[in-house]
Amino acid sequence: MSITSPNGTPMSTFTFGTMQFGDRADAAESQAMFDASRAAGITHFDTAYVYTDGASETLLGDFAAPARDDLIIATKVGYTGGAGRANMVAQFDISRQRLKMDMVDILYLHRFDPNTDLRETLDTFATLKSEGKIRYVGLSNFAAWQVMKAVRIAHEFDLAIDILQPMYNLVKRQAEVEIFPMAQDQGIALAPYSPLGGGLLTGKYAKGGTGRLTEDSRYNARYGQDWMRQCAARLSELAESRNVDPSSLAVAWAAAHPSAPHPILSARSAEQLAPSLAAAEIDMTPELYAEIEALSQRPAPATDRLEEAK
Repeated sequence: MSITSPNGTPMSTFTFGTMQFGDRADAAESQAMFDASRAAGITHFDTAYVYTDGASETLLGDFAAPARDDLIIATKVGYTGGAGRANMVAQFDISRQRLKMDMVDILYLHRFDPNTDLRETLDTFATLKSEGKIRYVGLSNFAAWQVMKAVRIAHEFDLAIDILQPMYNLVKRQAEVEIFPMAQDQGIALAPYSPLGGGLLTGKYAKGGTGRLTEDSRYNARYGQDWMRQCAARLSELAESRNVDPSSLAVAWAAAHPSAPHPILSARSAEQLAPSLAAAEIDMTPELYAEIEALSQRPAPATDRLEEAK
C-alpha cells in the first residue's frame, strides 16, 4: 500500500510518534523534536486521542500547520470506550478539533474491541472516508486473524485496510510470524511501534538509567525478562564495537525487515531522539542484520513445526 500526504509526498522510512508531547516532553522540547524529525526527512507523524490528555494532538496540530499538505498525520480512537460508531465519531471529532484539521490522513482503531460488531466499526470508517474526514484506514494492536476478519468485512463497504500498527523490536518479534507476511500478502503498510523496546535497547538501563521500564509497571512487565536484558546488553556490546549508538542499530534493524515497515520513533528530547534518527546512516548489510537478529529469540512459526523453521 502506497500512503502519501495530501500533495503526494511519500511516507518516510521512519514515523515520529508524539506520545510524549505535553508530558515527558514540554512544548519547547516537543517543537525541537518535531523540527529535528522534519530536518531528517520524516513526513509521517502519529498521535492518538488518549495521548497526554489531548496535549499531544494539540501540539502536533500547531507544529504541522505550516506544512500540512506535505505531511501524513495519523491519530487513533477507541482505546477507551470501545469501537462503536458513537464513541469513534465523538473521539475523532475531538481529535480533529485539537489538531485543528478537518481531515486527518490516517485514522486507526487503537485496539480490537471484542464487544462491538466489526461491521459497525468498519461502516463508521467508510462513512468518515466518504465524508472526506479521513483518507486511510488503520488498525493498531490487532492479531492477524482479527485483521483478516476486518479485511473481509471491509470489502462489504468498498473499503480497504491500509495500514497496521503492531509492536515490533528486537525482543518483541511476534509480528514476524503472521502479521508481517499477512501485510505483505494483502498489500497493507506497516508502522510498528516501540523499536527501542520502551528504552531497553538503548542500553541505558544496564548503566543504571531510569525511564518507562523503571517507572511504569506495564513496561516493566513487557520488557522485564532476563533474556531481554541480556539481548540488550549484547546489542550494546555490538554497537560499541562498531562505534555507533545501540539505539541506531535497533531502529535500523527494525526498519530492515523485508516487509518494509516504517518504525515509529519517539523520545522525550531532541538529544534523546538523535541516535534513532541516526539509524538512517547505518549500512544494514545482510551480514549485520543476521548478526543482530541472532542476539534475540526467534518466535516459533505459526504452525509450531519447529523443524521447518528457517
